[in-house]
Amino acid sequence: MKILKYLGITAVILGALFATAYFIKTNNKSVIEYDTESALITSIEKKTVVTGKVIPEDEVEIKPQIQGIIEGLFVEEGDLVQTGDLLAKIKVVPNEQNLNSASGRLQNSKIVLNNAKIEYDRNKDLLDKGIISQQQFQTVELQYNQALQSVSNAASDLEIIRSGSAGGAASANTNIRATVPGTVLEIPVEEGFQVIASNSFNAGTTIATIADMKKMIFEGKVDEAEVGKLRVGMPLEVNLGAIEDQSLQAELKFIAPKGNEEQGAVQFIIEADLFLNDSIFIRAGYSANASLILEKKDSIMAISEALLQFDRETEKPYVQVLIGAQEFERRDVEIGISDGVHVEILSGITMEDKIKVWNKTEPIKKGDKDSDEDNN
Repeated sequence: MKILKYLGITAVILGALFATAYFIKTNNKSVIEYDTESALITSIEKKTVVTGKVIPEDEVEIKPQIQGIIEGLFVEEGDLVQTGDLLAKIKVVPNEQNLNSASGRLQNSKIVLNNAKIEYDRNKDLLDKGIISQQQFQTVELQYNQALQSVSNAASDLEIIRSGSAGGAASANTNIRATVPGTVLEIPVEEGFQVIASNSFNAGTTIATIADMKKMIFEGKVDEAEVGKLRVGMPLEVNLGAIEDQSLQAELKFIAPKGNEEQGAVQFIIEADLFLNDSIFIRAGYSANASLILEKKDSIMAISEALLQFDRETEKPYVQVLIGAQEFERRDVEIGISDGVHVEILSGITMEDKIKVWNKTEPIKKGDKDSDEDNN
């Protein structure tokens, strides 16, 4: 019994010693020693990135002047054309109602002409016999000439409705020609498509779209918070999504005077002239990102933005400055521009101050790491 009693006491003592050792080990962690950094003199650029696309400066849509059916297409997308080149030919399909009206006007004009001819011949005989004066005859002659002109006009109208041109002129409306030089970007029609004429009430069917690919612009949208910092003539660096590791220079030429609300934010359209080079072939519609320098300051005092802290109540920035051995005091600072890495310091500290790296964590010891792995 005494042996069992001693064994029990020994077990209790060993357990207490083990618990004490474990407690001391788990709580005997070293105090974090914070590093410090000083301010530096540097240059800061505040940039913004604008998402957009590269498009031709001018795109011209070629539309027909008459309605009909595409009889032939003579160019393809990507072809280079000059002013006057034949793009397509339209087969006129006359409107039955218009054709009937024009035919009726021609017949009426012929009836009026026939009556005017009879009157003209009768008064000519009277003039020759000296029965009527020259003035009376001139009035009848005028009516006869007007009737002749009416018949000619009605016949031309009927021919235009039937064939699209009067007298088979070389520049007939059935021949669709390029109005500007450039590259054919798009042909949204095919042979056999029915097209509508362009007029005061209808935009008409687009036969082809032509643009000068040597004059390209970047078009993007800027948030209202940044548009006030933009100025015409600012430089841009444009990176194309389709071409890696190459960028193009551009110059801002247009800022929209009116914004459009998109998903709760007001966006303003901007345009910039691209400076192209022969080593890059640009296609219309390439997606692109443009970098703009909104603000730049050279040789200013700055610190790493990671050193800043913000008051939870006032949200004002401050840093902690070393005043003794691992002893720091708070200093409120006034900040300027930032590029996301460094921030300008306007007041609050000097170049000699040592600033606390406040977000440092204690390194994990090897023994603690092994203990955590054993527990897992």
